[in-house]
Amino acid sequence: MKVGLFIPCYVDQFYPGVAIATLEILERVGCTVQFPLQHTCCGQPMANSGFEHLTNDCNNLFIRNFGEFDYIVCPSGSCTLHIKDHLHSDQDEQAATGVRTKVYELVEFLTDIVKVTDLQANFPHRVGLHQSCHGQRGLGLAQMSELNAPAFSKPEALLSKVQGLELVTLDRMDECCGFGGTFCVSEEAVSVKMGKDRVADHERHGAEYITGADMSCLMHLQGILKRKGSRVQVKHIAEILNHQ
Repeated sequence: MKVGLFIPCYVDQFYPGVAIATLEILERVGCTVQFPLQHTCCGQPMANSGFEHLTNDCNNLFIRNFGEFDYIVCPSGSCTLHIKDHLHSDQDEQAATGVRTKVYELVEFLTDIVKVTDLQANFPHRVGLHQSCHGQRGLGLAQMSELNAPAFSKPEALLSKVQGLELVTLDRMDECCGFGGTFCVSEEAVSVKMGKDRVADHERHGAEYITGADMSCLMHLQGILKRKGSRVQVKHIAEILNHQ
């Protein structure tokens, strides 16, 4: 299958290793992957700040870059959800609709499309899973604890296939970390307190690493960990699934 690799701005600038791990995983499961060199920001920061009406150029460029692929895969739940829910075009709405239907976050692509059974990964550490809000409540990567419904977690299912990995049980599996994109700027104090609560939950249960499917949330938690001098590290799920 022909896959377009959609890498968010912050991953490109700050965590290129996540992009490389995503590429290597996709190639290992048999995908032909291309990275459109002209692709830029998907427009999510503008939309989150109330300026979605100014994202037309971003939208049309995204469609031109990714419209011809069988699938579009992104290692970020928030950016994926933005495209799924908000991509429109003042030039070709039919093309925009086509793109919206074939964009996938990495975990859901591996689980629902590839149906991967073994990535031959090895990561002998105690790991806590942070289930980001966009992925959980927007993309349905995991069940919400407030619902009286059968529990499931696609990230957990993939991590359970990693040799040597011990997934720790947290007190509040699906509590928000407080990042929230521009929320962490407009409500800094609330954001930091929420992040400290998430970090404390992982530390309390002896996690060596915190992982998740959204590097933006992990970046927020990483800042809190570094400021308090914690030994706990963060690692995107793609890096763990690609670890040999």
